[in-house]
Amino acid sequence: MTALLAASLSLLMILTALLSGVFGMAGGLILIGVLLFIMPLPQAMVLHAVTQMASNGWRAVLWWRHIEWKIAVASIVGSVAAVALWSIWLYVPDKAVALLLLGISPFIVRAIPASVLPKTLGPGQMLVGSAICMMLMLIAGVTGPLLDTLFLRSSLQRKQIIATKAACQLFSHSLKLVYFGALIDQAGSVETWFLAIAVASSMIGTSLGKLLLERLTDTQFRLWSNRIITTIATYYVGYGLVLMAKLA
Repeated sequence: MTALLAASLSLLMILTALLSGVFGMAGGLILIGVLLFIMPLPQAMVLHAVTQMASNGWRAVLWWRHIEWKIAVASIVGSVAAVALWSIWLYVPDKAVALLLLGISPFIVRAIPASVLPKTLGPGQMLVGSAICMMLMLIAGVTGPLLDTLFLRSSLQRKQIIATKAACQLFSHSLKLVYFGALIDQAGSVETWFLAIAVASSMIGTSLGKLLLERLTDTQFRLWSNRIITTIATYYVGYGLVLMAKLA
């Protein structure tokens, strides 16, 4: 990895961690898209997992008083079950499929009638939801749009959403690291020195995001979160379709 590429990725990680620090999402979506563009999918998954573990882990520490632990534990159980099942297959999709699935996930959730979806986000709902999200993470790298939509439909306040989702994502990204770093033999290596830079960059961006989140109201938080999800998801659907067209 060249010094210029390392510096550019470090800046990107600070900015995306800042975005996630404010809204609890979107930063990872942007980062995985860039990483998939510049490196093989398994290697991109490993690097993305490390940065997201640092970002979400530090965010969980900063907001630990607001974590809904019953939901977080349910998420861990669902994620472990999904990885155990998926490890039998060890499927690694091509980039086009990963991007397309990444983009359409929030639109699928929004298309489901409100009367069908659960009115609350309790341990039972989180158990099932996290299992589905973990399977999507092993295919597309992130669960962002789907998991974000589930949290935004709940009655949790913005700080509870940020804190609880960070705790859930810390564990799910660690499982992704194990899956692609150990179980998938083709993962390749990422320079150790850059992993250290990635962790530091993610923590800096997350700390800056905390300052901005304090200035938002719950209404502003939900409004802008939905707008960002829609914009990024639409982009990835288009990007995935373009890649599929090139392969056809």
